[in-house]
Amino acid sequence: MGWHVVDLVGMLSRALKCGPRNRTKFRSLFGLESAIRRAILAIFAYRLRAMKKWITATLLIATAVVAQQTHNQYEPPNVPGAGQRLLAQFTGDWDVVKTFFPTNGKPIVTKGTCKQYMIQDGKFLQSDFTFFNLDGTKGTGTGISGFDSKTNRFTTVWYDSRQTTMSIRQSDGTFDGKNVVLWDTPLDSEHPGRKTVARAHLEEDGRVLLHRHFMIDDKGQERMMIELRLTRK
Repeated sequence: MGWHVVDLVGMLSRALKCGPRNRTKFRSLFGLESAIRRAILAIFAYRLRAMKKWITATLLIATAVVAQQTHNQYEPPNVPGAGQRLLAQFTGDWDVVKTFFPTNGKPIVTKGTCKQYMIQDGKFLQSDFTFFNLDGTKGTGTGISGFDSKTNRFTTVWYDSRQTTMSIRQSDGTFDGKNVVLWDTPLDSEHPGRKTVARAHLEEDGRVLLHRHFMIDDKGQERMMIELRLTRK
């Protein structure tokens, strides 16, 4: 705006040498000049505020991108593998027949339903069970199953309305593409409890899903305790 100041000085000199009419015109021009200068300053201030906001937003976005890159480096993401392909075959709505085999006496049979679906972008299987007990009450249970392609291991977590503890089972790293074999993994290493193994596989072209739980004695002998027979609706 330096040229405006120079012109203003020249106009002032000429106005002092002229008559009243020219001085009136000068005063009008002087007011216009002041208005223009104020407008330019206002525009400059507005653009400065907008630029500050843009710089702040850019820095926030850059910080978030760097943080995400750091997290990805710390915990590299992976994609679903062979285990997820089998788990995806378990999805759907199922009728359930649960059979419990007590140490003494006849097997106890109850019925129920199950809805299974993949979650977290196809990485985990969630299984929501409802059991209709013989006394007319209902029980519920939820299982979360996953497969780590780096270790070739399945891991499942189970919790239900019967108790406040959670159970975790994990495979030993061998997988034939059809059978899921899960060993009980104690949360308290000092009190491991009984040793059990669970096996699951599909039958009848995927129309039947069998879960069988076995208790293992000190001699390594297995005894079936629970069978869940799921039939696709």
